[in-house]
Amino acid sequence: MKLTIIGPWGGYPKQNAASAGYLLEHEGFHLLIDCGSGVLSKLQNILQPEDLGAVIISHYHPDHIADIGVLQHARLIQGFLGKNFPTLPIYGHSFDQHEFTKLSYKNITKGEAYDPSNILAVGPFQILFLKTDHPVPCYAMRIEAGGKALVYTADSSFKEEFIEFSSGADLLLCECNFYGNQNGKSAGHMNSIDAGRFARNAEVKQLLLTHLPHYGNLADIVTEATSEFPGIIKLAAEFDTFIL
Repeated sequence: MKLTIIGPWGGYPKQNAASAGYLLEHEGFHLLIDCGSGVLSKLQNILQPEDLGAVIISHYHPDHIADIGVLQHARLIQGFLGKNFPTLPIYGHSFDQHEFTKLSYKNITKGEAYDPSNILAVGPFQILFLKTDHPVPCYAMRIEAGGKALVYTADSSFKEEFIEFSSGADLLLCECNFYGNQNGKSAGHMNSIDAGRFARNAEVKQLLLTHLPHYGNLADIVTEATSEFPGIIKLAAEFDTFIL
C-alpha cells in the first residue's frame, strides 16, 4: 500500500493547503479517505478526479467532506468533455441521512452505506470500523491489503477500544489536534500525549500525526508524543508518501 497525504489540517485548511484527505493506492486502485476543503485542488497534482476508484468518508463534518460537491462536478464536467468512467462509489455511514444522501449525484457518484459491524471490501482493501468518541457519528478505519495494515483514527478523543483495533498496525494515522498540556476530550480530539501512549500500547510500527492544530510550534507535538512512544513519529505533511 502507498499512502499520500493530501490534507493534514484540522478544522479548516491553512493558506494554500487542505483539510483532511488521504490517498491510498494498492494494485493500481486509488481510494480517497475523506475529502475536506482544498482536497480536490491538491489531489490533482497527483491524480485526476476521474481516476479515483472509490471514496470513503469517516463522518460529515465540513473539514472531512467539504470537497465532495466539487469532486462530483469535476467528474461531471470531464464527462461532458468526452471522458468515460463508471459511477464513483462514495462510502459513508447512514446515521445522518441528510448528509448521506448528498453522496449521490446523478450518475456521477453513488452513496454506499457501510455497515460498521461488518468488514467492507473496496477494491483490494478490507476495511474494518470502530465508532469513535466525537460529537457526531464518526468511524475509525483499519484498512488491510497485501499483508499490511493502516489504521486511520478519523476524529476522536482516546478510547481504550483503539488499542485492540490498532494492534500491530504498520502505520497509525492518528489525529492530534491538541498539544500535550491541553485536554481535547470534550471536543472529541486527542492530544500529543494521548497519541504517543496509544501508539505504544497498540505496538504499532510507525505513528503519523495528522488533523493538526493551526497554532504553536508543531515540532513540540512530536517531542511530546516521543515521551510516550519510542518508535518512528512524523507529522503528516502535504504530498508526503508512505509505503507499507
